[in-house]
Amino acid sequence: MIIALIGNQNSGKTTVFNQMTGRNQKVGNFPGVTVSKKDAPLRGHPEFTVVDLPGIYSLSPYSAEEVVTRDFLIDEKPDVILSVIDTTQIERSLYLCIQLIEMNIPMVIALNMMDEMRLQGSHVHIEELTERLGVPLVPISASKNEGISELIDETVRVAKAGQKPAKLDLCSGPAHRAIHAIMSLTEERASAAGLSSRYAATKLAERDPLIQERLNLNLNELEAIEQIIVLMEEELLTDNLAALANMRYCFIDEVVSAGIHKGSGENLLTQRLDRVLTNRFAAIPIFILLMALVFWVAFGLPGSWLADQLTSGMGWLTGRIDSSLTAAGLNIVLHSLIVDGVLAGVGSVLSFLPLIALLYLMLSILEDSGYMARVAFVMDSWMRRLGISGAAIVPLIMGFGCSVPAIMATRTLPSKRDRRLTNYMIPFMSCSAKVPIYGAIAAVFFPDHAGLVIALLYLLGIYLAVLLGLGLRQRPDSSKAAPFIMELPTYRFPSFLSVSRNLWQKIRDFLRRAFTIILAVTVIIWFLSHFNRNLNFVSSSDDSLLAWLGSAIAPVFNPLGLNDWRIPAALISGFTAKEAVISTLAVMSGATVETLGPTLAALFTTPSAIAFLVYVLIYTPCAAAVTAARNEFGNWRDTWIMIIFQLLAAWAVAFIAYGLALLWGISSAATISIIAAMLLLPLVLNYRAQRIQPV
Repeated sequence: MIIALIGNQNSGKTTVFNQMTGRNQKVGNFPGVTVSKKDAPLRGHPEFTVVDLPGIYSLSPYSAEEVVTRDFLIDEKPDVILSVIDTTQIERSLYLCIQLIEMNIPMVIALNMMDEMRLQGSHVHIEELTERLGVPLVPISASKNEGISELIDETVRVAKAGQKPAKLDLCSGPAHRAIHAIMSLTEERASAAGLSSRYAATKLAERDPLIQERLNLNLNELEAIEQIIVLMEEELLTDNLAALANMRYCFIDEVVSAGIHKGSGENLLTQRLDRVLTNRFAAIPIFILLMALVFWVAFGLPGSWLADQLTSGMGWLTGRIDSSLTAAGLNIVLHSLIVDGVLAGVGSVLSFLPLIALLYLMLSILEDSGYMARVAFVMDSWMRRLGISGAAIVPLIMGFGCSVPAIMATRTLPSKRDRRLTNYMIPFMSCSAKVPIYGAIAAVFFPDHAGLVIALLYLLGIYLAVLLGLGLRQRPDSSKAAPFIMELPTYRFPSFLSVSRNLWQKIRDFLRRAFTIILAVTVIIWFLSHFNRNLNFVSSSDDSLLAWLGSAIAPVFNPLGLNDWRIPAALISGFTAKEAVISTLAVMSGATVETLGPTLAALFTTPSAIAFLVYVLIYTPCAAAVTAARNEFGNWRDTWIMIIFQLLAAWAVAFIAYGLALLWGISSAATISIIAAMLLLPLVLNYRAQRIQPV
């Protein structure tokens, strides 16, 4: 049996899914977290499957999420709908609920966030709401696991009993007459199509082309329906969509007035904070200061100290294993594989785990509090200057975590053009896999300003994405960006469980890559760097098969100051996973975890290190991200264009960075000056932007 989990964006739907199934899907105080449907068995009831559908606001097929959800309800015919409502925003949530009730499918409503309702001094009359809606209601607080057992029991009961909504006729006035007139004309066709006659009539009154096609209406029927709609519009002096929306909200007002007693503490904290955090002049500086704090914690003194401790521990462990293998007289080839290959390669990546953990911890706290949604709001006017929908900011922000889910999230954008442009821009957002590379190079060449340098790289990526957007905006196929509607969630104290779950997911993914992809790449690189073309073991990697391959492409990187053949070889390994770049350099150089710093200092000069960092920032993402882009583009042509563009752009920008570094020299003062200049430019641009007030 199938449970369809449906609700508005940011209503806590995915948290309910996790509580009901025991899964750990990503959750956050941020709209649009779920971009495709997910399913899992119901906890304690393996015969039930819970399907988590993307967050939507209506069943009108205007967005990809609405199409996915509506097609699932009509084609898959779930046994029960579980509608999750944010009780603090019940008027908006009930608009979707009414449309679901009209489908005449067994249904349960979960009144989520009851804890916040209590804090606001509000009270919900469950019996009154149940009577007026004709659907069972269960009060819950998913983040605190309150009421979940009762919700599971009620959902299972309704599904097994096939208990359909007790009331379907929730309309009144001229709209009521129009819907019932259409029902009398189309009842048989709706039944044949497997649809509720009430739902079909309402959608026909909305002039929904998909329902018209599904019912296979003839010309006479379409003309009769059109006459009914026109009469309704003339009587109400408005268009059909406004008439139906007004009908629904009139009913919702009656329900809320009878069933909800609202307290006086409604969202006062959110309103006060938003006066500052979304202020025209203060929003951008506050965002920059918060990001500076994040980078200082992750890459400054706290993160560096933790990384040093782990590096020392890895060095001690490597030394003990090395001594034990030497004492045991292990074969020299196998000894080299374990110490110079596995331990050096994987260990060099694992030593940066504290930096990544702290970075994700800080970002998870900001997201769970509701602040990241404000970032999207503040950046919306900027996105429109690039000619794309403000909704693109959501996948772009996700790109700072991982390019793969960010690219997948572009499928929710309203137009093919927006999706294509956003996919081109996402790789410029530095994903977490590049953090070990940034951290290793910055710690060696900029030990006193590592956090600032890494922040500069993130900013450079954003600026390059902006330049790309401005360039592609002038294309002949450019059109006006689609409208962007976004909910600003209330501020909440970050949930320890939610933050911990998100942090563990990121650490687990990092460790999985370290002990699968990176381990495999490390072994391959070790083999190529320790055997020559005749497959003889060599004592120096300069005589190896990898040296021969790296030397063949090294001339391409010579203008960037990257003269050593090991550097392009490491960049090639980055196509599998970006973390593999550092492990590859360690294996090819014969460095241990503790000697990685001096090894990098011998491979690079300061200008060439800057060129290397810039190239890593821009060049083609990992194979998984390329595959995700291929799936979203739908063809290899656009994918190859993206890959070639990124390789050329990376080389060109790295060449410019190398030239500037040679020309000016890189001192701490120059670095800080460049960062200050880059921080001031957004303030100047933002000063001229029109302020958009949240609704």
